[in-house]
Amino acid sequence: MRISEIDPDALNIEQLTKLLFGGIRDDGKSGDCIFVFGGKTPHRVLKAAQLYKHDRAPYILLSGGSGRWDHPKPEALWMKEHLLALSIPNDRILLECEAANTTENVIGSMMVLQKKFSLHRLKRLLVVSSPYHMRRCALTLKTYMPNWIEYTLCPDHRPYGQSYNWWKAEKERNQVISEAKALVTYVREGILMDWDIEL
Repeated sequence: MRISEIDPDALNIEQLTKLLFGGIRDDGKSGDCIFVFGGKTPHRVLKAAQLYKHDRAPYILLSGGSGRWDHPKPEALWMKEHLLALSIPNDRILLECEAANTTENVIGSMMVLQKKFSLHRLKRLLVVSSPYHMRRCALTLKTYMPNWIEYTLCPDHRPYGQSYNWWKAEKERNQVISEAKALVTYVREGILMDWDIEL
């Protein structure tokens, strides 16, 4: 089934899990850069630091502005402070501080990646976000990034909001349902490419 054909309001827990989490796992491959989508939670920062310290990639790109938050500090700078506290070297951290949503994370980060690496030299990005956001991250990258770049999807290790427990806590349950609706809407509107999903 294509994502554009899905009625998110009609999906049960198993189908929602397949839609947002199905097939998403860290394949263990190394890459050119760790790409962290914006969010002011420690889980993404900890995951990025772990990947860096295991020599999976030599740089970390933090993307995110301040548009969704009352605090004036961009998400990328907030995450950078936490990475520095985890002993990640300052010269290994790249910043994109303008993005207000997932699409802007990708589009805004393309210039940062171009200036640092030249896009034609990039082969693989390690992608970090919340587990239930990874499907949208992957489709956004495939929609807007050059098609020769490959991705290793590295969801963070938050205690809730995982494929095996997202429905057990109200906050995460609401976020997953909202994410499913957003994903289908963005595909139908042409913001994201369509994709086959087995539900």
